[in-house]
Amino acid sequence: MPIEAYIQPFMLSKVLRELHTAHVRGLTVFDVKGFGREKDESYPHHASEYAVDFTPKVKLELLCLDEEVETVVAAIVRAARTGRKGDGKIFVTTLDGIQSIRTEEAGEGAI
Repeated sequence: MPIEAYIQPFMLSKVLRELHTAHVRGLTVFDVKGFGREKDESYPHHASEYAVDFTPKVKLELLCLDEEVETVVAAIVRAARTGRKGDGKIFVTTLDGIQSIRTEEAGEGAI
């Protein structure tokens, strides 16, 4: 299952330690910026005043087996949660297929 997590940048080391403990075999990390509900109060309502303050986040992308999803999500929440606005989000989606380029293996074996 594909998992995307958006977390606070200063929580990355802690999250990576938790994911290592959860035996995550690989992931990709991106520095991103955006805004979410925590910015709604300051969102300008007139186009002439349009200015958006983006918040830096770290995006993690990883794949895991279906039976590992709960463990991986729990590890991310445990490590990334501060209890304050802007802690982030986790998205678990479905995967239609996967293919290893090197081995040409498909399905779970390609993860």
